[in-house]
Amino acid sequence: MDAASKLESCTIKDIYALPDGVRAELIDGRIYYMATPTRTHQRILLSLSRMIADYIDSEGGDCEVNIAPFSVFLNNDDKNYVEPDILIVCDPSKLDEKGCHGAPDWIIEIISPGNKAMDYFKKLFKYQETGVREYWIVDPMKELVMVYRYEKEEMEQYLFGEDVPVGIFEGFSIRVQ
Repeated sequence: MDAASKLESCTIKDIYALPDGVRAELIDGRIYYMATPTRTHQRILLSLSRMIADYIDSEGGDCEVNIAPFSVFLNNDDKNYVEPDILIVCDPSKLDEKGCHGAPDWIIEIISPGNKAMDYFKKLFKYQETGVREYWIVDPMKELVMVYRYEKEEMEQYLFGEDVPVGIFEGFSIRVQ
């Protein structure tokens, strides 16, 4: 087996075998290491997750908000494992103590300097392929929110400070600051 084949033949067992404190994701059998998030990243994560959870609670909704690190087994296989920054799951049968088994309804990734290509390209297509309904890329450096509503085959771009409509929750919008 050549080096390239070995790189793409990793499984979730390889993720679980990483040393404590080392975070990584697995896409199509290839490991991608994750950097420690910045303070700005964490502030945005907390703000967004709180707004979403408050909205769901106020509406008496059944969807659940989880934040990283939280395991998502996208294909229910051993070759795809991600830890989105924020994920919303509306089907409780997908959730157990290990994480989410299958595609969440909505994923939000917050860009950090070291993860741009992953979030803008690799995950964009992987999330669409696996059945995620809505995907947001929040880019603090560009002060931009890219919204992909896969079910409607829509892609829209918003600036920080603008109201961003949430496709999976009619009548709900978020202003990213």
